[in-house]
Amino acid sequence: MKNAYRSGLVWVTGLSASGKSTIATELERMLFNDKINTFVLDGDNVCHGLCKDLGFSADDRGENLRRVGKVAKLLVDAGVLTIAAFISPYAGDRKAIRALFDNNEADFIEIYLTHLPQFEI
Repeated sequence: MKNAYRSGLVWVTGLSASGKSTIATELERMLFNDKINTFVLDGDNVCHGLCKDLGFSADDRGENLRRVGKVAKLLVDAGVLTIAAFISPYAGDRKAIRALFDNNEADFIEIYLTHLPQFEI
């Protein structure tokens, strides 16, 4: 471990408008303030570049998440604590991403949101 912390992927998923990106961004801010190298992947920064050729069909959504998982793995391998915020309704897609992390539970944490928690940011 080259950093004073362990890298990994925090996968924030859930319903539309449940606060995934809000939570991811706030978590990133808090970790950054503690000098932890972080990066947030979400629909805004992925869909306009890496996945701009994809639509919203089930196959395209699966391909979008596959690409995001691969990028997240590269970031984690580089020592970056990565936070991904995506609607990912299919367990198979999430399972495939988790499998990229050698089934090490500490390297992949999944959080499911049903609504935005009420707290001050």
